[in-house]
Amino acid sequence: MPYALRHQRRTRGWHIVMGSVLALVLLGAGAGGVGAYKLSRSFDDQVATLSTVFPPAAVRPPASVGAVAEAQNILVLGSDRRGAHNASITDLTGQRSDVIMVVHIPADREGVWVMSILRDSWLEIPGHGQAKINAALSWGGVPLAVETVEGLIKTRIDHVAVVDFEGFQAITDAVGGVEIDNPVAFASSKLKGHTFAVGKQVVTGAEALAYARERYAFADGDFTRVRNQQRLFKAMLSTVMSSRTVTNPATLTRLIEQVTPWIAVDDGLDFAYLTGLELQLRDLHGSDLTFFTLPTNGTGTSANGQSIVNIATDELAPLQEAFQTDTLAQYAP
Repeated sequence: MPYALRHQRRTRGWHIVMGSVLALVLLGAGAGGVGAYKLSRSFDDQVATLSTVFPPAAVRPPASVGAVAEAQNILVLGSDRRGAHNASITDLTGQRSDVIMVVHIPADREGVWVMSILRDSWLEIPGHGQAKINAALSWGGVPLAVETVEGLIKTRIDHVAVVDFEGFQAITDAVGGVEIDNPVAFASSKLKGHTFAVGKQVVTGAEALAYARERYAFADGDFTRVRNQQRLFKAMLSTVMSSRTVTNPATLTRLIEQVTPWIAVDDGLDFAYLTGLELQLRDLHGSDLTFFTLPTNGTGTSANGQSIVNIATDELAPLQEAFQTDTLAQYAP
């Protein structure tokens, strides 16, 4: 069930997120130009760095060449289980990824595309056979997750960010809440006694976390969950990038302090890289951010009795070509 936000013409300047809302905070800090050196040191000193990220070159797709090589693909992996284990964000042993997104930034920097992959998507995980895609992180850490996603899109991943769901709560509280426009009312199973009404409403950190995690309230489970996560990300984008946030040094410092415990990145995804992207993307508008979902053929049951999401394999070739040729702008989810 593809889900896309209409790609509209730019009407004003906007600094676009790389995909991780947490990284967005840092782009905002660069955009504000307030205490940039101090903020840079704060981020680079505090954020956790993943020691091993990529699989061996022999099992990866060929590296892009020419102009296409300037495009960037960032894999964002999210989990709401790390906090329960009270482990480091870099200790991913046994952890499954509840959020899987590929953020594509084209070479011409004329937009940003974010593809969500449903966590129960059934496919071949290298060395383990058929399984749900979120098992890759548990079985082989970030390198196997990268190898599995690269095998799906037939294109290399350039950077990786691992995000804990608790970071959503931290960001929301740090900026005083975010406004969402909720299309379907539901009673939260994560926040007992709370109902998310239809329409615009400001959510607190705990409410944002419950909103992003909910799936039991919906007949289609993770399909609506993913759409709500995308909706929340965009609301956070709007709030974090507002002038009252990016021009306030105290708010920016608080954001970084709140966010860094909940994110881990590869060693190339540092503050300098993020602010470099910010300069390249500074003329984009929020409508230049497009969300869509990996094409599926609905749900089913595996041979061993698991509830799964069937990938629309007959629709993969156009998607893979769009990633390989940096033409997602022409791809129709």
